Amino acid sequence: MNQTIFLVETIVKGLQEKKGRRIVIVDLKEIQGAICQYMVICEGNNPNQISSLSDSVWEMVHHNLREKPISVQGLRNAQWVGIDYGTVLVHIFLPKTRSFYHLESLWEDSTIKQIPDLD
Repeated sequence: MNQTIFLVETIVKGLQEKKGRRIVIVDLKEIQGAICQYMVICEGNNPNQISSLSDSVWEMVHHNLREKPISVQGLRNAQWVGIDYGTVLVHIFLPKTRSFYHLESLWEDSTIKQIPDLD
């Protein structure tokens, strides 16, 4: 399996582990000039859950792939946390912040896969 695909799947599992909602995978491989190959976007209910989602992604990726992110931004306010793995960017939002920025609409030419919520 492709290492980047495995990274995306591992990130999704980390988000699902802490009940991340409305997870989408944005495939940017065919978009010329894109800053990464994939974006994984999700939301949490409150800043505490945003932090837990971020921690879960970090732990799951580190445990399964022995990779650490290049950078993590936004933990202080935990309204929008960005995690950069180079080929994959993870965005974890509060619902209101996600709605305001609506990153998915910026990449309408890409393939967007919605992951069903686990209840």
